[in-house]
Amino acid sequence: MKYIITEQIIEEYKKYLIREEKSKATISKYIRDIKKLMDYAAGCEITKELMAIYKKDLYINKQYELSSINSFIIAVNRLFEYMKWYGLHTKTYHIQKKVFSPGNRNLSKKEYKKLVSAAMRSGKKRLAMIIRTLGSMGIRISELSYITLEGVKSGIIDIYCKGKQRKALVPGKLQKILLRYASENGIESGMLFCTSSGKAVDRSNIWKEMKKLAKKAGVAKEKIFPHNLRHLFAKTFYNIDKDIMMLAGLLGHNSIETTRIYIMTTCEEYQKQLDKMELV
Repeated sequence: MKYIITEQIIEEYKKYLIREEKSKATISKYIRDIKKLMDYAAGCEITKELMAIYKKDLYINKQYELSSINSFIIAVNRLFEYMKWYGLHTKTYHIQKKVFSPGNRNLSKKEYKKLVSAAMRSGKKRLAMIIRTLGSMGIRISELSYITLEGVKSGIIDIYCKGKQRKALVPGKLQKILLRYASENGIESGMLFCTSSGKAVDRSNIWKEMKKLAKKAGVAKEKIFPHNLRHLFAKTFYNIDKDIMMLAGLLGHNSIETTRIYIMTTCEEYQKQLDKMELV
């Protein structure tokens, strides 16, 4: 039997992922990663040897980060399991846990407020409200559809994501701002942030709108992406009482190891601590 990835196989696997209730983002990524391998194989049979060469090529020639390569491999391994092509299972790279995060990617509270101000000055009030909501609640951008007028009024938002349900609290100040926003825009019920057709706002459009604010806000472009607001929320919350268990609950994490990624200290902060030791 030859192991060849075809469009038909990909389509069948996509239907399987939908039946398994995987999120749209997960399905999109898996299919994209599988097609990457299919294009690389160019109709040839997928073998262990080809997978080894592909894995090496991604690192040496394509120069992907090891974490990205691992995500590609995991995606195709899931397909192999589905197809019962067990002999093709490929090992991921072993990566040592990061001790610190790159400081040039961290968004500060001051920069966050600059983004909100820039959005307001540009007449993009909805974008300003979205940035405030993501930053002060720590939710994922995919969870914006759960921000309803009813939820804001109660101060508690019910969120269902990744097969889990959790409650997110709306800070008092944000509650007043969003209720005023709803009133000004004639929103009487349902989602606060949606398109004219009533659909949830698109993640990529929000990202593009935020990027356009970079110059006006005086913030480096590489720091502007929606998920960075979740990181800012996590670090700001954690720095108050250093309660990682409470933070994990707010972020909806099952594992504290996942939460640790969000509160990682920067290289510069580690350097300052080392200099204070005066052991040189």
